[in-house]
Amino acid sequence: MIKKQKPSKTEDVFTLVVQVGRCKADGLPTGCSGAGILCYTAAATEDKAVHETVRLLKKADMNPLDVTGYGTIVELESDGQVLSDEEKDLMTKAKEENSVVIAEITPFFENMSEK
Repeated sequence: MIKKQKPSKTEDVFTLVVQVGRCKADGLPTGCSGAGILCYTAAATEDKAVHETVRLLKKADMNPLDVTGYGTIVELESDGQVLSDEEKDLMTKAKEENSVVIAEITPFFENMSEK
C-alpha cells in the first residue's frame, strides 16, 4: 500500500525576537540578567514559528519569557525595512533547511557601566 503524501504548505521565514531569562545551564555570560535572541524560523504560520522556536530554545536549556514577531521578509520590506545580504542569506538558509536559525544573541546587563 502506498501512502499519499500530504501536499506541503508553503513555508515562509518569520523574524522573531525572543527574550530569555536566566537558567542554570543556559550558556549566557556571567552577570547578565537574560538576553534577546534574534531568530529566523521557517514555518507555515507565525504561530507555528513561535512554537518551534520556543521548543528549540527550551531544549537548549534556555528560558523563553516573551516572543515578538516581526513578520516575513515580504512584510519587513513592505514596511520599508532594508535587509542586509547577510540577513537575507540567513533567512534563505532557514527556509532551505526548514529550521530555526539563531542570528544574534544580545545579553542584557542591569548596569552597563558595571560590565
